[in-house]
Amino acid sequence: MWSEKYRPQNISDLVGNEESRAAVLEWSAKWKKGTKPLLLVGPPGTGKTTTAFLVAKQFGYDMIGLNASDVRSKSRLNEILAPVLSNVSILGTQMIFVDEVDGIHGRSDYGGAAALAEILKEPTVPIILAANDDGRDKMKSIKKNAKTIQFKKIPPRLLRLYLENILKKEGATLSPGSLVKVIDKSRGDVRSMINLTQSYVTGFNPQTEITLENIDVEAGVNAFFKAKSIDEARSVLYSMQIDPHEKINAFYSSIITSNLDSKTLAKYLEIISDADILYGRIIRTQNWRLLRYLNDILIKLYQNDERIRYAQYNLSWPLLNRIRWDGTKIKSLSSVMAKKLHVSSSAFVTFGLPFVLFCIRNKFLELELEEAFGDVIEKEIGLLK
Repeated sequence: MWSEKYRPQNISDLVGNEESRAAVLEWSAKWKKGTKPLLLVGPPGTGKTTTAFLVAKQFGYDMIGLNASDVRSKSRLNEILAPVLSNVSILGTQMIFVDEVDGIHGRSDYGGAAALAEILKEPTVPIILAANDDGRDKMKSIKKNAKTIQFKKIPPRLLRLYLENILKKEGATLSPGSLVKVIDKSRGDVRSMINLTQSYVTGFNPQTEITLENIDVEAGVNAFFKAKSIDEARSVLYSMQIDPHEKINAFYSSIITSNLDSKTLAKYLEIISDADILYGRIIRTQNWRLLRYLNDILIKLYQNDERIRYAQYNLSWPLLNRIRWDGTKIKSLSSVMAKKLHVSSSAFVTFGLPFVLFCIRNKFLELELEEAFGDVIEKEIGLLK
């Protein structure tokens, strides 16, 4: 996808909100224990989340990314953040990022907002929050304990220059009328604008089938399984104008963590597998016209099923936390494997190590381990059981 191909690698690669980005950089450079967290407020697609992750990358932080669904209850928040706030990460200095923090309220808030406000009072690690709207009354406790930085909607002239530069690099063109249409429909959301442009260039325009506004991944997955008809579910799929791999992963993690019977789970996973095979073929051949068939595969997942709700991770938080924080030996292994697999250490520990443990438990893999490291592995295998 062009949105991945041209994903900003540095803060300077972003478009618009120069002063806001400079303020985030200044805060990061001067951060010390007790520094007020940041609250980035602005419309979707203005670079809030990307800025946070690029700052973490630039200053060498190990980013812990959460969203409203992760922190809406006090018990859930403590389960996730207690290890982060009380221990030194085996993978580096931590930074906490909470996206859509304004979404905590109105979603059966079971003390999550109050608990988060307490954490913000005396932060022991850098914390950045992002919100689309800071006007809610219940946001007062969060705003009081954070420094607010506004991100404004990106002007159409800047979006046009940015888009024309991408089209030039791709050797593609759009008529002036189509450029205006794309910029208008994206409503200032850069990722949406790039994805929509690619769909026009490849000859596929899903906008004719969209009946909902462009929605984020969490709202999309939840709306899909709550849809009252297959036509409504299809509209939701087309409204999720996000990276296709992210879309596949979102459905996979949500399904795998739901309480489903074996037959239903097997059916869902077979469909996810077909979608992943299609995406792999697209990546290998760079034939992006095949992307038009992705939603035709994913629509087969449709079933009005209240048991399935969006989940960002496909492992439980207790297991993820143990994997992340359990000993320097894992750090040593992750460093070696990360280089071999060309991924970050954090990515290997979070997504790769569970499979290594699974293979060891089932005797598919044998490793010569030092005694100390063997103890850690035994504890992790016990959790998998």
